[in-house]
Amino acid sequence: MSRIVRRVRVVAPALLAVAAAVAAGLPNPVHGEGPAQVAAAPADRHPDLKRLSPTADIWIDPARKEVIVGGAIALDRGMIEVFACPKLTKEHEAVVATSAPARLVHAALLAIGLEPGRPVSFDPDYTAAQGPPVEVLVRWRDADGQPQQRRAQELVRSTTTRAALDADWVFAGSVFWKDPTDGQEYYQADGGDLICVSNFPTATLDLPLESSQANDALMFEVFEDRVPPRGTEVELVLSAKR
Repeated sequence: MSRIVRRVRVVAPALLAVAAAVAAGLPNPVHGEGPAQVAAAPADRHPDLKRLSPTADIWIDPARKEVIVGGAIALDRGMIEVFACPKLTKEHEAVVATSAPARLVHAALLAIGLEPGRPVSFDPDYTAAQGPPVEVLVRWRDADGQPQQRRAQELVRSTTTRAALDADWVFAGSVFWKDPTDGQEYYQADGGDLICVSNFPTATLDLPLESSQANDALMFEVFEDRVPPRGTEVELVLSAKR
């Protein structure tokens, strides 16, 4: 079956609806989340913030214009293609697995005022991902219960120089696939490409530099001395780069 793909520069109505509701302080029109799910949801870790979903760990701090996403460390060593992916997708090649889908992260970034640019393109020639730079912080508690925080770049290093990643992610915005049989749209980054270190046209956040996704040419790996152990609960804090 052929795939019908279009750029997220024309944002799907569902994401716009979520972003608009958040900005207006209204309940979120998240598909498939009704009273039953709300009643069964765990305690809210950030009751003072705007939660986008009763079943996903994602919040907006409107005053600070920050997006907070819950998750856990998926890899504390090894080669990686993505820094963060939604759970049950690319944990075998990601530092963090998030407890929220990529489409809600996209909607949250819209709600704090960021507009997506363009994903990477390889046809006819390489064109780097474009979009507003996004700061990504990682917060967690160490074995002694003490709070820790690092820029996400400090948890990734080059496989050649062994130095920490020295580039900012940009809000490229991924793409949608429309099912020609029923017209339903699917946000492609939900398949794993939330915050990428290898270039993917489906990335929500990508690096604006050429970075191979071929297994024998991966450019980045986990910075082992700095990443907490696998399974450690973390939060990602996303905001416009200042």
